[in-house]
Amino acid sequence: MRRKRHIYILSDSTGETCEMVVNAALTQFKSAEVLIHRYPVIREKEKIDEIMSKAQKERAVVVFTFVVSELRRKAIEEGMRKGVPTIDIMGPLLSRLEDLLEISPLSIPGLFRELREEYYRRIEAIDFSVKHDDGRNVENIDEADLVLVGVSRTSKTPISIYLAYRGFRTANIPVTLEHDLPAKLDQLPSHKVIGLTIDPKRLKEIREVRAKKMKLPENSSYVDFKIIKSEVYKAERIFREKGWKIVDVTSKSIEECATIIMELIGKKISERVYEGI
Repeated sequence: MRRKRHIYILSDSTGETCEMVVNAALTQFKSAEVLIHRYPVIREKEKIDEIMSKAQKERAVVVFTFVVSELRRKAIEEGMRKGVPTIDIMGPLLSRLEDLLEISPLSIPGLFRELREEYYRRIEAIDFSVKHDDGRNVENIDEADLVLVGVSRTSKTPISIYLAYRGFRTANIPVTLEHDLPAKLDQLPSHKVIGLTIDPKRLKEIREVRAKKMKLPENSSYVDFKIIKSEVYKAERIFREKGWKIVDVTSKSIEECATIIMELIGKKISERVYEGI
């Protein structure tokens, strides 16, 4: 009978990257029966001794991704001493990059995992912001990191998406003359809600351009200056009554508005990043 082959995966982080590389290579050997054993978060040389002894008994191949140079050397030396074949996935690449870039690697385990987790956090934040655009899904708005409130055409959506790209689950809710704001907003901490305002004259210009694209009649209430002023003043009155911070978006870019918002909640940004939100 064909004997089972064993591959030991060692890492000072999760070992997921190493296992992914090994599995990708194994797809070229369909008929092989291979058992993979993953040993993550190895930080002591003694642990390498123990695993190498097991690998020696099972005639296993050891594949490792250590970013800490001392652990790499230990794995290579112990493999040679015990006659265990070893494959260093990360070491040669780090060495070549060190020569090319002329700087030393940080040698901090887990950085790639943190980078990947940050990427997924951003994707989740963007998905949240799209689902909570323009007052949708208010029932779970308490899950938002930020809620932007403002009248139509105050750049609520693009600012929300920009903030979501920075990792903030951002919802936005419109202010209209006909409807009250959702009661759910009153349950949120005031620092989570940002009011967006704009000069009524500038807002009229923006809406006129929008109205032409939508082929609205020239006398539409959407571009009526008296109604526009009433909407803006209602929004600002609500913002002051609720104690929400206000950002004037008049003549500001999306990036500028987002930067101002992040500065307003600067302390809470660092807390969120630290907590992994």
